[in-house]
Amino acid sequence: MRHFDEILDIAADRKGGRGAILDGIELPKSRDEIAAIPGDRFLASFAEGIFQTGLAWTVVKNKWPDIFEAFHGFDVGRVAMMSDDWFYDLVEDKRVIRSAPKIRAIQENAVMIQETGDFGAFIADWPTDDFAGLALWLKKNGSRLGGSTGAYALRRLGVDSFLLSRDVVARLIAEGVIDKPPTSQKAMSAVQEAFNTWVEQSGRSLTEISRVLGQSIDA
Repeated sequence: MRHFDEILDIAADRKGGRGAILDGIELPKSRDEIAAIPGDRFLASFAEGIFQTGLAWTVVKNKWPDIFEAFHGFDVGRVAMMSDDWFYDLVEDKRVIRSAPKIRAIQENAVMIQETGDFGAFIADWPTDDFAGLALWLKKNGSRLGGSTGAYALRRLGVDSFLLSRDVVARLIAEGVIDKPPTSQKAMSAVQEAFNTWVEQSGRSLTEISRVLGQSIDA
């Protein structure tokens, strides 16, 4: 496995210098900033990712103001207690993506957030060096938050994270960390260990390292 600086240089050679790689990366929020994020914003971000699955993201983006209104701003308590009448109304509502399984998943994630208590603090207090564990927790305790959906939702809110995009996975394979896209806990542990090593080597965040890895592979 290469030292992180070597991978950064590979990316820099492809993109025209380290500045071209690093300057545009939005840094993750602090622990206190994450803890202050209210549950409705987490629920909205999860919902956005769930609706985007299998669709062009622009479809969801264009409908988002109407979706937001239809779900009453993703008020956690209100969505968690969704009545059957409201559920079936949403399934027929042209303002939203009319998928009963996705709408039900959003309601189930509202319950998860509610039952966790202070969800922002819960996410903020999860150790950064076990982001793979947080992703697994979301997959097990949430609804339709496996794969990249949960991780992308957290990244949108500024949580320090790595995203296993096609290019990031390709770099991990090139470095011998894994031999195929990771699906097992063993493979995800290897991915986390590699990221932790690169964090120690560079002093950079998971977010920065993930973005650099993704830009170090020829498309």
